[in-house]
Amino acid sequence: MGITLTQQAADHISRYIEKRGKGLGLRLGVKTTGCSGLAYKLEYVDEPNSEDILCEQFGVRVYIDPKSLPFVDGTQLDYAREGLNEGFKFINPNEKASCGCGESFTV
Repeated sequence: MGITLTQQAADHISRYIEKRGKGLGLRLGVKTTGCSGLAYKLEYVDEPNSEDILCEQFGVRVYIDPKSLPFVDGTQLDYAREGLNEGFKFINPNEKASCGCGESFTV
């Protein structure tokens, strides 16, 4: 299944890769942290890992760390501006709860 991107997220990723001057896409994973246990981790990909799972939409590549796939499978990655705040928004059907600050989640 993998993940899906909104057009806004794809546009944002494309702009930043172009501004950066290099990169094949973005890697999505999770790390253990925060009050709820897991947090999303995003990083630019210059060289994919052989075990990465590739999802591509709107011409943008997102590489998923296979160990993170069970936690993010089915997630929609959006990019939203709300007032003065802007950033990636994760709509994850696996998420059971998140902490009050929104930095971590549990499945």
